[in-house]
Amino acid sequence: MGATGEQIGPARSRERFLVGEPIADGVRSPILNSWQRCRSLGLSPDQTDLPYRDDFDPDSRLVHAAGPVLDELASRFAGSQMNVSLADGNGTVLQRRFGEPALARTLPPIQTVPGFVFAERFAGTNGIGLALAERHLVQVYGAEHFAERSQSNACSATPIRDQLSGHVVGVLCFGYPHGYEHPALPALVRRAAESIERRLMEQRSARERALLRAYLDAGHLARNGAGPGEGPVIGLEELGDSGLDLHDQMILKERATELISSTHRATVEVSLPHGRGVTLLSSPVTSRSGVEGVVVEAVFTGEPPPGHHLRVATGAGPPHGAPHETPRDMPHAAASRPPDADPPAAGKVRGLVLVGEPEVGKYAVAARRRLELLAEASTRIGTTLDVTRTAWELAEMAVPRLADYVTVDVPEAVLRGEESADPRSELHRAVVHGIREDEGHPFYPAGRRVDLLAGTPHMRCLDSGQAVLEADLREAVGWIDQEPEHARRILSRNVHSLISVPLLARGVLLGIASFYRSEDPAPFGEDDSWLAQELAARAALCIDNARRYTREHTLALSLQESLLPHGIPEQGAVEVAHRYLPAESGVGGDWFDVIPLSGTRVALLVGDVVGHGLHAAATMGRLRTAARNFAELELAPDELLTHLDNLLVRLDREEGGDNDSGSTGIVGATCLYAVYDPTSRLCTMARAGHPPPALVHPGGRVTFPELPAGPPLGLGGLPFETAEIRLPEGSTLVLYTDGLVEDRERDIDVALDQLSRILAQPDRSPEDTCRAVIDAMAPEHPADDIALLVARTRTVPADRIATWTVSADPSLVAGVRAAATRQLADWGLDELAFAAELMLSELVTNAVRYGTEPIQVRLVHDRSLICEVSDGSNTAPHLRRAASTEEGGRGLFLVAQLARAWGTRYTTQGKVIWAECALDAA
Repeated sequence: MGATGEQIGPARSRERFLVGEPIADGVRSPILNSWQRCRSLGLSPDQTDLPYRDDFDPDSRLVHAAGPVLDELASRFAGSQMNVSLADGNGTVLQRRFGEPALARTLPPIQTVPGFVFAERFAGTNGIGLALAERHLVQVYGAEHFAERSQSNACSATPIRDQLSGHVVGVLCFGYPHGYEHPALPALVRRAAESIERRLMEQRSARERALLRAYLDAGHLARNGAGPGEGPVIGLEELGDSGLDLHDQMILKERATELISSTHRATVEVSLPHGRGVTLLSSPVTSRSGVEGVVVEAVFTGEPPPGHHLRVATGAGPPHGAPHETPRDMPHAAASRPPDADPPAAGKVRGLVLVGEPEVGKYAVAARRRLELLAEASTRIGTTLDVTRTAWELAEMAVPRLADYVTVDVPEAVLRGEESADPRSELHRAVVHGIREDEGHPFYPAGRRVDLLAGTPHMRCLDSGQAVLEADLREAVGWIDQEPEHARRILSRNVHSLISVPLLARGVLLGIASFYRSEDPAPFGEDDSWLAQELAARAALCIDNARRYTREHTLALSLQESLLPHGIPEQGAVEVAHRYLPAESGVGGDWFDVIPLSGTRVALLVGDVVGHGLHAAATMGRLRTAARNFAELELAPDELLTHLDNLLVRLDREEGGDNDSGSTGIVGATCLYAVYDPTSRLCTMARAGHPPPALVHPGGRVTFPELPAGPPLGLGGLPFETAEIRLPEGSTLVLYTDGLVEDRERDIDVALDQLSRILAQPDRSPEDTCRAVIDAMAPEHPADDIALLVARTRTVPADRIATWTVSADPSLVAGVRAAATRQLADWGLDELAFAAELMLSELVTNAVRYGTEPIQVRLVHDRSLICEVSDGSNTAPHLRRAASTEEGGRGLFLVAQLARAWGTRYTTQGKVIWAECALDAA
C-alpha cells in the first residue's frame, strides 16, 4: 500500500535520516539500526520491486507444520483486513492468509503471491526482514518502514525456531492497517509461532519427540504445583519482556548446560548484569518413551528492570492450531484485552531454560550456539561495501562468543581495491578488537604494518592457505621467536590459545584473521577452528566484494575526473566557477564544460548520462568530446543537441541496445547548451530534458527562463528548440544537474525555491555562489552526481567594437582598409595595422566577389583583435595551396599565416568569416 497523509511512527525522524540529518531520539534502536543497514546497502525507499523465487518448496516441513495454524488464524480474523504471512529463514514468503479473502484481489502481487523475498537487504525495514535480523519478536509501525509502499501499515512478526538447534527456520508475520493495532497482537503472533514450532518438532524422530515430551511434561507438572518452584511457567524467549535480553539468555543457557551434564537435582544462583537474581533448578526427567534427560528451570524472585512488563502464558496452548486464549473479535480495534495479557500475581516467576540428555547436552548446546553465531554472522557481516568495516564486523561477531581478541591483517593493496602481488610482505593491520579494548590490549594497533617471519602460525597459515591452531601459545616457538618481548607481553595478559585463518575468496588471498583466547581456560579445539573458518570464509567473500567495489569505484572516479575539465580555458565573456560531487554509491555521468567560441563568444554546457559506474563515465566522456567538436563547428544549440542525440542512438545500437546480446545499452542523457555573446549580451540556449538554468539579475532577483524542455538525448528523431534571451549586464547564469534539486524527500519545486533563495544575493562572486549552493543543498550522502556551473557575464564595451557596412563594389575595399587603420590607431594598436589591413583586404574582396549583400565588417578589441566579414551567402571559401602558375587562390593562405586562428560560422542571414590576431603579435 502507498503512503497516506496520516502517517504514524517517526515520520519526521525518517525524513531527517534520509537526508542525512542526525536523529537525537524518537526512533527505537532496532529500527534505526535497520535504517542504517538499508542505507549502507544502497536501498531506495521508493523502490517497489522485490526478488521473486519460484524454487521454494510449497510442501516443506515448515509449510505442513504451519498450515493448520494459519487456517485457524484466518478463521479468527474472518472479515478483517488482517494479512498473515509465513516466510522461510531467507525471508521468502511461503504462505499467506487473509481475514477477508477478497482483499487478495485488491493488493499488489508482492502482498498476495508467495515467492517474494522480504529479507531486509531487498525490502528494507519490514516485519519479516527485521525479525530475521533481530531474531526476536518485532513490531514496525507506519513510517518505521523503510519503503514508501508500507507507510500506512503496521505489522508484528516473530521468528520460528527449530527447538532443538535453535536455528531460525521461518517467520510468522501479521500485517494490518495502522488503525487496526491491538495490544494483544504481539502475544498472539508469538503463541501462534510457538504452535508452529511444536508441530515442527512433532515431525522429528521418535527420540527428538521424546525429548520434547519430557520438556512439556516437566512444564505441565510444574504448572500443577508438582515441581520445585512456584508460579506459572513460561519459555525463556518470552522472558525477554521481563528484562532478559539476548546476553542474559546466553548466560542462563551456558549455566544450564553445566547442570544438564549431571543427572542429580541441583540449585545454582546466577547474577545477571542488570543486578537481578535468578535461581536455576535442574531436575531429572524421564519421558514416556524412556528417554532420560534433565530439565533446567529459572526462578525469578527480583523485580524486573524499570520499563519492562512481564507477560506470562498461563498454558502451553493446544499442540495444533493457533492459541486458544485469543478471542475471535480481537482483530477489531475496540476488542477487549485477552485474559492472558494481564500480568500475573506477585510472586515467583518460572521460565524453562533448557532440556536435554546429560551426556550430549553440552555438545548439543555448543553446536546450537555455533549455528546461531553463524546464522547471525550471515546478517551482521558485510552490511557495507567497505573493506575495513567488514573486517570490524568479523571481529565484533567473534568477540566474546568465540574469542577474546581478534586481529585482522590485510594487504594495503586490498584496501585500495586491488589484488596484492605478495600479501605476505605488505600486511597492514586493519582491525584489533577485544574484551579489554578500553583498558588497552597487548597487540599491535590498527594502522601498523605487520611483518611476519617464516615459521610463525600466521605465516604458516598464509603459506598453506589453511587454518592453523595453536592450542598453547607458550609452546609456539615460532610465534615467540617472531618478537620475544611482544610475545611475553601478550602471554602476560593470559592469552594462551590462537587460531589463524586465511581470508580466501574466489582464489584470492585477502589477508589473515587471528583469534585469541584468554578468559576461558580451555584452549581452542577443532570445533572452534571450524567455526573460525566458517566466519572467516563469510567475511572473506564480503571483503572481496568490498574490494571489487572499491576498485570499480576508484576506476570510475579516476575515469570521471580525467574526462572532466581540469581548468577553465582563457576567455573574456564570463567569469566562471564550478563544482562536481560524485555520488556516494558510485560515480555517474554528470559533466560540464566551458568552450570559447569565435567572436568573443563562449559556450556553457552541462549534461547528465543516466546510470552510474564505468559505463556512465565512459559515455559521458564520449558525449563531452563530441559536444566540443560540434561546438567547434559553430553549430547552433538546437543543431548541436540533434547531433548529440544521433550520436547517442548510434552508440546504443552499436553496444547491443537493440539485440539480445546481454548489453543494457545506453538509457539516455540530458543536456543544456548555452552560447553567450558579450558584444550583444544575447544568450542562445537549448535543452534536452534538462532542468532549466537559473538567472540571477544584477539586483539579486532570481528567475528561471522559460525554455522549451526538449526530449532527452537518445530517443532519436525528435526536434529541439532554441530560445534567445538578452541578459542584463552583470547577471549570473547558473547551470546544474538534477542531483542538486531532485531528491526523494522533497518536491522539485521546493528545491528550486530553496535554490532561488540561496542565489538571491547581489554582487556575489561565482566562487562564493558555488560554495553557498553546495553547502546548503548538497546532501551529506549524495545518491546522484552533482555538477554545478556558475557564470557571471561580462560585456564588451561599445567603444571597443567598430562596424562598417560595405556595398558589393571592389573600389570600396580601400576605404575599409583606411577606416580600419584609423580605428586601430584610436585603440593604440598601430602595430597590428599592417596585418589587419591585409586580412581585411582579402576577406572583404572575397565577400564582394563571391558573396551577396548585405556585407558587413566588424573589428572587436577584446583579449585579442578580431576581424570579421559577414555576407548573405552560405558558401564558404576553403584554404588551398595555389600552384606557382596560378594568379589567385592565395588570399586565405595569407590570412591563415597572419592570424592566430580563423574560421567560418554560419548564421540565419548567411556566414561570417573571422580572423583573430594576438595583441602581442607585433
